[in-house]
Amino acid sequence: MDTAVDLRPCLIDVKGCRQAYHKDASADLVVLEDVNLTLREGEIVALLGRSGSGKSTLLRIVSGLLKPTAGNVTWRGRPVTGPTDGVAMVFQSFALFPWLTVQENVELGLEARGVPRTERERRAEAAIDMIGLGGFENAYPKELSGGMRQRVGLARALVVHPDLLLMDEPFSALDVLTAETLRTDLIDLWVDGRLPVKSVLMVTHNIEEAVLMCDRILVFSSNPGRVAHELRVPFPHPRNRLDKAFRQVVDDIYGIMTRRKPVETRAPTAAPVSPLAMPLPRVGTNVMSGLMETLAAEPYNGRADLPALAASLQYEVDDLLPLGEMLQLMGFALLEEGDIHLTELGRRFVGAETDERKQIFAETLRQHVPLVNMIRQVLDERWNHRASALRFREELEDHMSPDYAADTLRTVIGWGRYAELFSYDEEAEQFSLEDIE
Repeated sequence: MDTAVDLRPCLIDVKGCRQAYHKDASADLVVLEDVNLTLREGEIVALLGRSGSGKSTLLRIVSGLLKPTAGNVTWRGRPVTGPTDGVAMVFQSFALFPWLTVQENVELGLEARGVPRTERERRAEAAIDMIGLGGFENAYPKELSGGMRQRVGLARALVVHPDLLLMDEPFSALDVLTAETLRTDLIDLWVDGRLPVKSVLMVTHNIEEAVLMCDRILVFSSNPGRVAHELRVPFPHPRNRLDKAFRQVVDDIYGIMTRRKPVETRAPTAAPVSPLAMPLPRVGTNVMSGLMETLAAEPYNGRADLPALAASLQYEVDDLLPLGEMLQLMGFALLEEGDIHLTELGRRFVGAETDERKQIFAETLRQHVPLVNMIRQVLDERWNHRASALRFREELEDHMSPDYAADTLRTVIGWGRYAELFSYDEEAEQFSLEDIE
């Protein structure tokens, strides 16, 4: 551990943080469990993980916008009980007031703090110039590109000279080139000592972004969100994405994120886990088929390095890992230490004709996805072979959030239709066995 960093003043200290939401009909929905985090002056730290791992929730807890269910959060040694002076946040969305100019949007935080008008104008102009928007003070958000609007959001956060800057996926809504330019500009300001903050805590699901910008990376697991791994990035700025050591760190993180979790031994008295407590991402059968075909062909021949595959397909970790995990769930592929490779079943699927593919998919679907069997069993038992989607969605919501339940149901609808296990009427929101042989 770097003792030089440990001697720096501590800004945020999170101990045993838990965040859960009570559900009347079932167990609480736990978003974060036993999360510990210490952030000191002079470092940029990333919270890296998949969507739904609780990273943004933790950021809001740190900011004082959300009170945790359990655990302690302190700011400079004092308990955080609400929004904290010295902390500013940049959101994923630009969050600008369209009826205000750039200058007026940037001044908002200062105005709320009662800063005199002359001082507000001076500091806002300095922040606008620093972030690269000089000359656009009187422009309105609709006149700006996405990258420029996000720069306004940054200027608005920086103008109050916060000790801690929180960033919630600030580059994810931008195109690749614009995002890269903004990252580089921020790091240049940080390295030159011109960024008026003492530390940065950012949420991201982009592995390369985390390695490019941050001194430490906390890798989160999901369901519930926990810090699965912490690593330091040893490279000075500026960093070269093509450097062998840089690529190795990226590979290592992919390995961490694809490492299989050990099977937990449950106590004899513990409540059994429902087979329906398995959220599924929105992954379509055509995308799954396409990835298997890509893996089977040259140059991969059934096995690929995930970082190289992500770069080739222009996928981010939030796109590629759910897709790989669904292939693994169905027995078509395996994820191991940052690699993905087709199983014999996956190769058989790729080599099959359309009807045989559907048959293979139907068999593995019924074997590995309990919700599919439930839907089909209900349809088989009812005299009219019809059932409302609401019934299954409500049952899913006993085990997961409404958003996850909706995504899971939409995924199963698509998979079941492709496998010809049931039909679905979008207008009536009903499953049926109509047109199913």
